[in-house]
Amino acid sequence: MSLEEFDIQRPITPPPSIGKMPVGTQAAHPLRRPIPPTTFIIGLLLLLLVFLPTLSLGDDQGDANKALLNFKGSLANTEEALANWNSSISPCNGNYGNWNGVLCFNGYVWGLQLEEMNLRGQIDVDSLIPLRALRTLSFMSNSFEGQMPDWRKLGALKSLFLSNNQFSGQIPDDAFNGMTSLKKVFMANNKFTGKIPTSLAKSPRLIELRLDNNQFTGPIPEFRPDNLKLLNVSNNQLEGPIPAVVSNLDPSSFSGNKGLCGKPLENACNVPFPDDGDDEPNSPIPTPLDPTSNPPAKKSPAATIAITVIAIIVGLLFILILVLLYRRSRQIETPQLGRAYNENNSVETAANTEINNVKVESVPAPDLINGNPRKADQPGKLSFVREERRKFDLQDLLRASAEVLGSGKFGASYKAVLIDGDALVVKRFKQMNNVGREDFHEHMRRLGRLDHPNLLPLVAYLYRKEEKLLVFDYAYSGSLASHLHGKHSAEHPGLDWSTRFKIIKGVANGLAYLHSELPSLSVPHGHLKSSNVLLDKNFEPLLMDYTLEPVMNSGQIQQILVAYKSPEYAQHGQATKKTDVWCLGVLILETLTGKFVAKYLSHHGTGYDADLAGWINAIVSELENNEQVFDHEMGNTEECREEMEKLLHIGIACCQEDIEKRWDLEEVVDKIQRLKQTH
Repeated sequence: MSLEEFDIQRPITPPPSIGKMPVGTQAAHPLRRPIPPTTFIIGLLLLLLVFLPTLSLGDDQGDANKALLNFKGSLANTEEALANWNSSISPCNGNYGNWNGVLCFNGYVWGLQLEEMNLRGQIDVDSLIPLRALRTLSFMSNSFEGQMPDWRKLGALKSLFLSNNQFSGQIPDDAFNGMTSLKKVFMANNKFTGKIPTSLAKSPRLIELRLDNNQFTGPIPEFRPDNLKLLNVSNNQLEGPIPAVVSNLDPSSFSGNKGLCGKPLENACNVPFPDDGDDEPNSPIPTPLDPTSNPPAKKSPAATIAITVIAIIVGLLFILILVLLYRRSRQIETPQLGRAYNENNSVETAANTEINNVKVESVPAPDLINGNPRKADQPGKLSFVREERRKFDLQDLLRASAEVLGSGKFGASYKAVLIDGDALVVKRFKQMNNVGREDFHEHMRRLGRLDHPNLLPLVAYLYRKEEKLLVFDYAYSGSLASHLHGKHSAEHPGLDWSTRFKIIKGVANGLAYLHSELPSLSVPHGHLKSSNVLLDKNFEPLLMDYTLEPVMNSGQIQQILVAYKSPEYAQHGQATKKTDVWCLGVLILETLTGKFVAKYLSHHGTGYDADLAGWINAIVSELENNEQVFDHEMGNTEECREEMEKLLHIGIACCQEDIEKRWDLEEVVDKIQRLKQTH
């Protein structure tokens, strides 16, 4: 059986008016008139006339080369880190950067990732202005110091990472005015002082903000409630009540500020925070960057003309979109390409016919030239996150021999064996259709950068509005759940103590890696359970379905992810990093006892219920009463009984309902590492 027969995409359902037409026939709707060709051509000509002057908006290789070399000249200690930044070679080659730290897409510079290079000097923002496709900057973990540069000159930036430097001083309150595309700003571990800029808090698209370990003072400004998923202002000198819009975040995000009060912290605000009177806490701080600047001049005639032209362009684009939508609505009146019957008389729908025309490409950069490249999301294109992997296309997967591995609320899994014998796992998700293509691409790139022996690596993915496909390597020994709860025989015995201990140890190491690499996520894994722990040929564990919460539909997260079955979510409506510890504890108890827990973790609804609590408490009671608590499938375990009990106690400590008493992951990993792997 091939993967194509599993309907890897939803078929396009024809409208009722043609539902009973013979396959392959076409009929024109009597009330619809085609658009006159002359009208359409005239419209296109007008658009061409308008857009001809704008075709050179992107930076060419010469401009990028000059701009980056000027920028390099403003930095110190570049001899080694930026040694290949020279005029003898272009900075970009398609989607690949020839220069260290330069991120490219279609030959354009869209990002600089200059991290841990010990760079110093004054960042020359002006030299980067010619890079019109620039969307992300990262100077983390260097030696930059002094005032923060004026990033407003790069108004199209989406991500700005400045953490772990020596930047200092106050940030002007209007420092982020006009930067309406900003989504992620990391400025942790610097020496910034003064108040948090309200222009940053009011950024309309801000998703993640890290300001921890600075010297910010005053109140936390009011943030927009729309998109903010991460805020960390811990270890500053902030004071006053925590705004309600961020009061649902993890308490650790606000720790280390003695003057803060209110939810989610335990110290309530007894009296209203005193007003600063005439000091106007939200008034802009005068920028020190250009003290001699003149007041804004009146718009010149040229500016007026430019605004008029832009308005015309927008209007014409709107008309063109309407025309295209109208034409598409006419085309869908008839089946596209009809239907073809294969030898087994199964139907290949228009949707499946469409995805046979697939191409392979590397991971696209988000929203680049003029903010709108959409070629990367044409139907049927696989995006690869690991350049060293051999490329294949979706047609190879569709034609591969396949079998269903599982299907549930989170999606379906298929094993696909390619012609050359490579086995892959294709996971089909339907709970991600609300995430934008740009955010999805960015998160997949983040997953692609993860590299640990206990993580099942992402190989490629496919973005479609209605569903997403993720492709992984196949793990030949199945899941931990299948070995714990499947049928055992002399040929397929249950897992012994040594193997179970190795698995738990590997799971803990993989989880610790996720927490260290993804500190900005409140729950770095979020869906840890025995069926999501795969085993390779040597029974080394591989975590899967990790770090998917950021791209899931918000209304379905609580119904699906294991993290939201935790006691803290039931009590406080919050999931934290310690929630992953709770999931690890449940996994340890299940692995050692062999007791089936999946039915409690998969129940409908959210939160920690009595059945799950009873499952954990029953194990505790059996241990206290010296009953047979360990899985008898492990065989003779007398010699390792002491180590088994120690590990069981670790699992129980991880399941502590009081999150304050629950161990941190670092402590759990340390205690597991100290155990002896007796045989």
